[in-house]
Amino acid sequence: MSQSVAVFGAYGHTGRFVVTELRERGFVPLLLGRDEGKLRALAESFEYRVTSVDDPASLDRALTGADAVINCAGPFASTAAPVIEAALRAGIPYVDVAAEIEANVDTFAHFAERARTASVAVVPAMAFFGGLGDLLVTAAMGDWTSADEAHIAYGLSSWHPTAGTLAAGTVSRERRAGRRVRYTGGRLEYYVDEHDLPRMDWDFPEPLGRRSVLGEFTMADVVTVPSHLVIPEVRTYMTADAATGLAAGNEPVAVDALGRSAQTFTVDVIVRSGDTQRRVVASGQDIYAISAPLAVEAVRRILTGQTRTSGVASAGKIFDALDFLRALSPSISVELVGG
Repeated sequence: MSQSVAVFGAYGHTGRFVVTELRERGFVPLLLGRDEGKLRALAESFEYRVTSVDDPASLDRALTGADAVINCAGPFASTAAPVIEAALRAGIPYVDVAAEIEANVDTFAHFAERARTASVAVVPAMAFFGGLGDLLVTAAMGDWTSADEAHIAYGLSSWHPTAGTLAAGTVSRERRAGRRVRYTGGRLEYYVDEHDLPRMDWDFPEPLGRRSVLGEFTMADVVTVPSHLVIPEVRTYMTADAATGLAAGNEPVAVDALGRSAQTFTVDVIVRSGDTQRRVVASGQDIYAISAPLAVEAVRRILTGQTRTSGVASAGKIFDALDFLRALSPSISVELVGG
């Protein structure tokens, strides 16, 4: 019998990609959300259930019979905890696609002990930001038990954010009260800086080549990577053109039958220990679409017992990073450049 995977926020931009990926991988999607009209329009032959994070009883009913749940509904500051609570009550794995730094910090802080005691896998940030970077850094580390620095440079050809991305960004800015955040000296640091983010050039592999990037453009990798790897400095960068597109706020436009935008990406990871560095590069199309194979492959591995631990864990901790990345082909191309 095919396994049922609930998708909370199924009719959202990323949720739709996840539903399609589940169907193509042989799972039975169970569509969850607050808007019955949107659920009905998406459902086709699939079951849907109306539910809300404000109603725990409705979440319990919604997850009845599900083998796992993928949370695609941001802002995750509002949705992650209630859906995790429901997953723990149901005794089923939880995966989300949260890119919100504070929401991911909350998941590790508030649910680590309970999820471990219940032997339930809870994998936050199993998406382009947070999950992919963590897998790449873990693969680059190889046999190293620690490193001095990890650098994750995001080379996006453009960035047209979804409404969910913009809403999540607003919540994060409110929680930070105007402060910036970075991971340095082995801890998250919130600080005030009135200057613009520093610019520098980054030499991405061809065909992207040298591009201007913003330093201290901090993403969820500063939570996932240090959650299990001893690296006191974790820094993320974003191509300046993509950051400008994010600020403009224009939504992505589909250009193919899969619903993907024309956006392409290169994620360039460099890990340094002393005088030695290792590098891994990943590339593909559409950062929102690529979150679907990441999240669904995570669920598949959890349900088939291909995990290294239980409880709250990032992608690089719970899975064999290099094997996981190889399983994403042809959606993502990964190259270990050298060490």
